[in-house]
Amino acid sequence: QVQLVESGGGLVQAGGSLRLSCAASGRTFSNYAMGWFRQAPGKEREYVATIRWSDRSTNYANSVKGRFTISRDSAKNTVYLQMNSLKSEDTAVYYCAGTTTRSFPPVEYGYWGQGTQVTVSS
Repeated sequence: QVQLVESGGGLVQAGGSLRLSCAASGRTFSNYAMGWFRQAPGKEREYVATIRWSDRSTNYANSVKGRFTISRDSAKNTVYLQMNSLKSEDTAVYYCAGTTTRSFPPVEYGYWGQGTQVTVSS
């Protein structure tokens, strides 16, 4: 009932910045929180950050804390991930996800985007 489409990925030099976007469509009124995950080659998908839609409360993984910022634009039904001071270890496919479950930080996500590739060169 909710569709998510990520964009903004690409090739970036280490130390550079990139801004990812995730546009939501469908029954977006039911959304409680949205988050970002990533999956590097040969590794499991890992949590990056999440934001509660109502009050913009945020939560970050320790690996990105201080470098990444999650935000949202309610008028555009879009969530962003501003990534600064990028490292080669940040190279991964980044996925946007959403949930209607009212817990924070969320413990489960019900719908996912297709992913966007981020490659950081050194």
